[in-house]
Amino acid sequence: MGGTDAIRVAVLGASGSTGGELVRLLAAHPGVRLVALGARDSVGRTLAEVHPHLASTAAGGMTLEPLDDAEVAGRAEVVCCALPHGASAALAPALLEAGARVIDLAGDFRLPAEAYPAWYGFEHPAPAWLRKAVYGLPELFREEVRGAQLVANPGCYPTPVALGMAPLRAAGLLKSGPLLVDGKTGLSGAGKAATEATTFVATEDSVRPYRFPRHQHTPEMERALELAGPAPAPVVSFVPHLVPAVRGVLITCYARAVEGATTDSLSETLASTYRDEPFVRVLAPGEMVDSKRVRGSNVVELQAVVDERTGTAVVAGAIDNLMKGAAGQAVQNLNLMAGFEETTALPVAGVYP
Repeated sequence: MGGTDAIRVAVLGASGSTGGELVRLLAAHPGVRLVALGARDSVGRTLAEVHPHLASTAAGGMTLEPLDDAEVAGRAEVVCCALPHGASAALAPALLEAGARVIDLAGDFRLPAEAYPAWYGFEHPAPAWLRKAVYGLPELFREEVRGAQLVANPGCYPTPVALGMAPLRAAGLLKSGPLLVDGKTGLSGAGKAATEATTFVATEDSVRPYRFPRHQHTPEMERALELAGPAPAPVVSFVPHLVPAVRGVLITCYARAVEGATTDSLSETLASTYRDEPFVRVLAPGEMVDSKRVRGSNVVELQAVVDERTGTAVVAGAIDNLMKGAAGQAVQNLNLMAGFEETTALPVAGVYP
């Protein structure tokens, strides 16, 4: 894959918020040719009808097709699945067996098979593919992503948690023990389907926790840190909150710092780890992350502090949940898989104010 010819890419779930963002990025990608856009409820409509903001893109006139895995595999070299949890697990095996490479933006290939009944509510139909899937967090697993046939694109909350905590654990700056994670996200993380909980009446001026303590990103955080090492990974207690915004994720992690760890030592560890990473911005001591600064970009902002009075290491991270938390990271993985420059079609400057 790669070379001078554009690679053929299909997006399944193109009618959703994440799928639309993915199409927006891929339509401007110089090395990609979109060959199919799949959907369910919007079959037969054009992309421009479903996403009017994409009407002027090269994909605006494409018609949304049924989710026909066998037919899509014959046209596309890479299939990006931006589908509800559970759908990719059923569709992806046929695509993979037909020779396509798959990037799954749902949670269907992020965990061991035995975790799915408890955390996702279904028995996984393709456990053999779970063992072959690569966790697609490029800054930690870049070389594995390059040669993968199946990439499990990380969730929005686990992305800044893993990027913020993995280097500090590897450097021995944190004690063993539970990891407490507080998360905030905007409404786009819930998708386009309207529910009473996501109406303007319910969310305006409201900040509220949800799905605690059974949010499906909890075991994914543990799994990501386990893969990054060292073992054993910490047990995670995660409380997500919905805030009255459209985009953005902010996480704050709390762990016990080892004796002698300082704000400077944590900050320098993160800075040295990610010095050459185009999509990681490590803030200097005293600076504070801001989800608004990364809106529309594929960047994660990280900040680390040691509260010496309590011996607590605090790591905060901010991303755009539709970009580095979903579609942007999928394009980053696609670039690695296809042999493109990793930053191709991915903005590093946020949309501000």
